[in-house]
Amino acid sequence: MTDHVSTSTNMATTAAAADVARASKVRGSARPMIDRYKWYEVAAIYAGIGVFLFFILAPFIEGFLVSLKPLSQLFSTPYSFIPRVWSFDSYVTMWTSVPLLGMHIFNSFFISTVVTIIAVVIVVPAAYAFARFRFAGSGLMLAGFLAVNMFSGAVLLIPLFRLMRTMGLLNTYWAMIVPGAAFLIPSSIWLLRTYMLRIPRELDEAAWVDGASRLYTLRRVILPLAMPGIVVVAIMTFIGAYAQQFIFALTFNSKSEFMPLPIGLFAFFGKQEVIWNELMAASFVGILPVMIVIVFLQRYLVAGLTAGAVKQ
Repeated sequence: MTDHVSTSTNMATTAAAADVARASKVRGSARPMIDRYKWYEVAAIYAGIGVFLFFILAPFIEGFLVSLKPLSQLFSTPYSFIPRVWSFDSYVTMWTSVPLLGMHIFNSFFISTVVTIIAVVIVVPAAYAFARFRFAGSGLMLAGFLAVNMFSGAVLLIPLFRLMRTMGLLNTYWAMIVPGAAFLIPSSIWLLRTYMLRIPRELDEAAWVDGASRLYTLRRVILPLAMPGIVVVAIMTFIGAYAQQFIFALTFNSKSEFMPLPIGLFAFFGKQEVIWNELMAASFVGILPVMIVIVFLQRYLVAGLTAGAVKQ
């Protein structure tokens, strides 16, 4: 009897030890991937990330430092990367060098905002239609959308100018809004369509079984789930509209009160010299609206990513 109890105790102890070993193994395998590298491998990974970030951020850092240097110091020999004299005067004098700079910044923000609104209103139902429906010519139309992005805006300036003149849109905001939206909508449809294809069709079918129409399904079922993709499309459209205004404004507009920021920056290029410190200062002030919009929309992007289909 005693031997039987002892044997049972030994078996229980062995089983407990095995359970502890398995638990330790599971805990060990649950460590983050970065903790499984040697210290020199981790150092190499972070060094590579640091080099990559340096090449990405170096032009912006240099541009910001140029904005803090007096103009005479920019052409000194030897060239100094770090300003010997730190000065924010260029952030003050740039407003007098280009008196309409504030209006140019507002125009760029306004044009980009309108282009983004127009694009989102058109892209959302179009992307849903291409993602859910199969109709004649859909593949050809998608290929045509892709082909639009292969043409440079400079190639189409003459026909666009004739079109803007016929429509009476020259020297107005619409002269930059219409072509800006036309060039950005096709790529946005491709992007959002790809995102909507990942949303299960069973959700649409469940809504239809409950008697929901396609419009109601789009508004109450698809849109909440596609909101992260819509936010990404809005951000990309806003940035694209903010960046492509120079060639359209220079061709379709001759009034200073409608000129966007790129034309205002071009005013710092004089006949004899370029006011580089004020140009860099104006550039950083000009991109502030874009940075604010991106930071603001990222909050909704993260919120959309953390909200699943089972959210009540």
